[in-house]
Amino acid sequence: MDRVDSTPTRYAELHCLSNFSFHRGASSAAELFERARQLNYEALAITDECSLAGIVRAWQASKATGVRLIVGTEVRLVDGTRLVLLAQDLVGYQRICALITQARRRARKGSYVLHRSDFDSGTEGMLALWVPNPDEAQEQGTWLKSVFDYRCWIAVELHRECDDERKRSALMALGEELGMPLVASGDVHMHVRGRRALQDTVTAIRHHCAVADAGAYLFQNGERHLRTLQALADLYPPGLLHESVRIAARCTFDLGQLRYEYPHEVVPPGRSASEWLRQLTFEGANWRWPNGIPDKALAQLEAELGLIEDLQYESYFLTVHDIVRFARSRAILCQGRGSAANSAVCFALGITELDPTRMSMLFERFISKERNEPPDIDVDFEHERREEVIQYIFDRYGRERAALTAVASTYHFAGAIRDVGKALGLPPEHVDALARCCGSWSDHMPSPQRLAEAGFDSQNPTLHRVLVLTSQLVGFPRHLSQHPGGFVISEHPLSTLVPVENAAMKDRTIIQWDKDDIDALGLMKVDVLALGMLSAIRRCLDLLRTNDRRDLTLATIPAEDPQTYAMISRADTLGVFQIESRAQMAMLPRLKPKTFYDLVIEVAIVRPGPIVGQMVHPYLRRRNGEEEVSYPSEELREVFERTLGVPLFQEQVMRLAIVAAGYTAGEADQLRRSMAAWKRHGGLEPHQQRLKQGMLERGYDEAFAERIFEQIKGFGSYGFPESHAASFALLTYASCWLKCHEPSAYACALINSWPMGFYSPDQVLQDARRHGIEVRPVDITRSDWDCTLEEPQQASPAIRLGLRMVRGLSEQVGRRIQAERRCAPFRHVGDLCLRAGLDTKGRELLAEANALSALAGHRHQARWDIAGVQAPLPLFDCVEPDRPIALPVPTVVEDMHADYARTGTTLGPHPLSLLRATLKSMRARSSRDLAETAHGQFITVIGIVTGRQRPSTASGVTFVTLEDEYGMVNVVVWRDLAERYRPALMQSRLLQVKGKLEDQAGVRHLIAGHLQDRSDLLDGLDVRSRDFH
Repeated sequence: MDRVDSTPTRYAELHCLSNFSFHRGASSAAELFERARQLNYEALAITDECSLAGIVRAWQASKATGVRLIVGTEVRLVDGTRLVLLAQDLVGYQRICALITQARRRARKGSYVLHRSDFDSGTEGMLALWVPNPDEAQEQGTWLKSVFDYRCWIAVELHRECDDERKRSALMALGEELGMPLVASGDVHMHVRGRRALQDTVTAIRHHCAVADAGAYLFQNGERHLRTLQALADLYPPGLLHESVRIAARCTFDLGQLRYEYPHEVVPPGRSASEWLRQLTFEGANWRWPNGIPDKALAQLEAELGLIEDLQYESYFLTVHDIVRFARSRAILCQGRGSAANSAVCFALGITELDPTRMSMLFERFISKERNEPPDIDVDFEHERREEVIQYIFDRYGRERAALTAVASTYHFAGAIRDVGKALGLPPEHVDALARCCGSWSDHMPSPQRLAEAGFDSQNPTLHRVLVLTSQLVGFPRHLSQHPGGFVISEHPLSTLVPVENAAMKDRTIIQWDKDDIDALGLMKVDVLALGMLSAIRRCLDLLRTNDRRDLTLATIPAEDPQTYAMISRADTLGVFQIESRAQMAMLPRLKPKTFYDLVIEVAIVRPGPIVGQMVHPYLRRRNGEEEVSYPSEELREVFERTLGVPLFQEQVMRLAIVAAGYTAGEADQLRRSMAAWKRHGGLEPHQQRLKQGMLERGYDEAFAERIFEQIKGFGSYGFPESHAASFALLTYASCWLKCHEPSAYACALINSWPMGFYSPDQVLQDARRHGIEVRPVDITRSDWDCTLEEPQQASPAIRLGLRMVRGLSEQVGRRIQAERRCAPFRHVGDLCLRAGLDTKGRELLAEANALSALAGHRHQARWDIAGVQAPLPLFDCVEPDRPIALPVPTVVEDMHADYARTGTTLGPHPLSLLRATLKSMRARSSRDLAETAHGQFITVIGIVTGRQRPSTASGVTFVTLEDEYGMVNVVVWRDLAERYRPALMQSRLLQVKGKLEDQAGVRHLIAGHLQDRSDLLDGLDVRSRDFH
């Protein structure tokens, strides 16, 4: 009788895919490591296909569970050889990164090409598991042995399939023949067998077919999961299992060994980085404070420079300064924001525009010695010129050393349900209807009522299967895309740190890690972001300068202007920065900002953090004298005095923790990070006990500690740091001042910078006309491509609409028309068409937009005239065109329909002014009538839907903006009413609302009680709402 081996089974899984092998892996790294811990695995290798995109998350999961991570990747060579490469040490990891970079950079996004010759540069530090192809095993094995020597194993992957025994025997024979050892591995695609259905589904999605047609693409069974040690012992000889543990023991590399060095080009030869930073800082300080550097600023500069030198961040600051210097040299408006606005050094270097001595800032929010993490500087540039800055970075540092960070685009419910529905064979119309049941960004399953409303039976087994699989897929990464502007720049090639691949956009490369991965590993990143408002402000300042009205810069716009604050307090803020939304407009008459700091509070207070933390109403009551301003203690007075005893900013919560609970500055920053992440990852619980205990020890009562903790949780829903709010408030004030004092130029600049903001060009122009500004139509004899000012010497110049307003007309054609007209005026329609080289499409677009009225008279005549244009014969090129045939003039309604269809706006009567008699007969009131309507009265309003918003903090409430010829009406639709009248709410262009008027403190809302779609009255108008969720 055979002796039973009593040695406990030990095993390390060396071949495992996470869901970062897009549409292959069916489990996250966290799920895989938790399952490996439960099964007592020695180690777990994450070997996503030609990718290390998920390896940082795996590293974090490894640390959380105590199961050791082995870093690796699975690759398939062009000749069919399939390998799993494992990093034995740092050299091996760098070689894996270089191989992935090479394979990805030579292929289009999402694919890779790897040749045998790519291994010629060496394989030191790498271990290889070979998954043989029986047809070419001999030849492949010989090559692998020559390349990897004794660092290659044959992977024996048994999954209880019909030919397991034959496969194992064949592989053992192959190993003996080649002298190559064997090892057990699992080709794991999921953490538990229960994910089999999802794995089949994502496989079908990958191959663009239904599961029912996937056939050979699917695995025979559900065995590719992390199996119990007993199940593995039943399948594999003990030697193969023990070999996996021996290989795992050889892999000693850990991501924590990575060392990152910042580039040194920015330091002149013969100077140290700290000397050069100090020199530039004090040169900048003398520029910022020409009358002498204030003592407070000097002390802060010295303290910051000392800390930057201690932490060796000088090169980072110099690099960001270099980027900003380049932008300013090209007259590109830019401004740093976020926590960097706490820094006096950033202000002196010109990176930020906020004088930190004007406000009480917390530098630890930006850099702190305790946390020893690199700073993160965000700089906004004009959105239309940011590409110049990006290409400057690539040119200066090279594509080997500079790349954008990735964003792992994840499935939301609507996208997931589309993919799953198609994979399970649902008809396309059913898939579309199901997707419409979910919001675009929702991660939650639609309610049974919502499904029933769309015609679905929630008890249907097929639908149930679709919904269950969809809920499993939500949150999975679907592909890597590029970050809007997060750059990582290194002294050495980035491929020694992380693989680099091509982005979908031309001339862009991205690393395979996202922002959170970079933070976790302590790499430095600079955000080169785009901000439309900077483009609009620069355009406005240029218009003022070229029209000899004013010569201003962002810095010389007059500060603390009473007229500007009066306009803000009236909520006359359509189109300005940050305070243009419905919620902000409702807050402004209550808050009535009178100073710059009031604006900072206004920007910060209408945010999910303060709203969820219930801080808004206490602040307003205290500001308006309805509630006494009190402080929990005298020592907290300094922390909360500026905000009347109510915590509104992240920095205040950090200071509170320091003063009232005994936190160090670094610990307070950890609290901030936990605040930001707790909704996604949890992690606030340890702070709850610590804060409570610290406050009780210092004499604060338990109720106060509990209330503060609830407010801190609110900040997990996007609370603003004070420095960020202050940076934004600078642009808010600048945009408001320009709208107040130069409304024509500001409206013009907004339209020329569109798309941006909440409002369409039509709404901006309607607002300008309500302010008494003349708007002139698109005219081929006067209009440039951009909108321009006419009669600039007037108090309010007229706005001439540009050719950009003609929908479908390319900028190239518009610029060509502008250039030809400068050479000589157009004599007639034929002259225009031939000189500007207009094709049939361009001619028709201009005729339909009524842009040819100066040459043809009206739309109908213009259409007739363009139809007869043809290139003249050489002998007759001076002949005048035939006398035009007189055609009937279009009616007002025809003109209005055509205006909206081709330019999105009309300068004739507003559509509702033509319908006003009809609307009166329906007892509908206008927005002007509401000023004379009593609070609490039930009324009917009909208006064009110009915006719908459902903020995450509004508990499902939808805010709808209606427009008529006199202005806007704000409608509040409660969640149950929105569900009842969903088609009318979501599809109407003209909406009838019956409800109750609320008018408090100058803020007017209509609380909807009944909705009806009256779009039939518009009949043919192309009116588009801007919807935000």
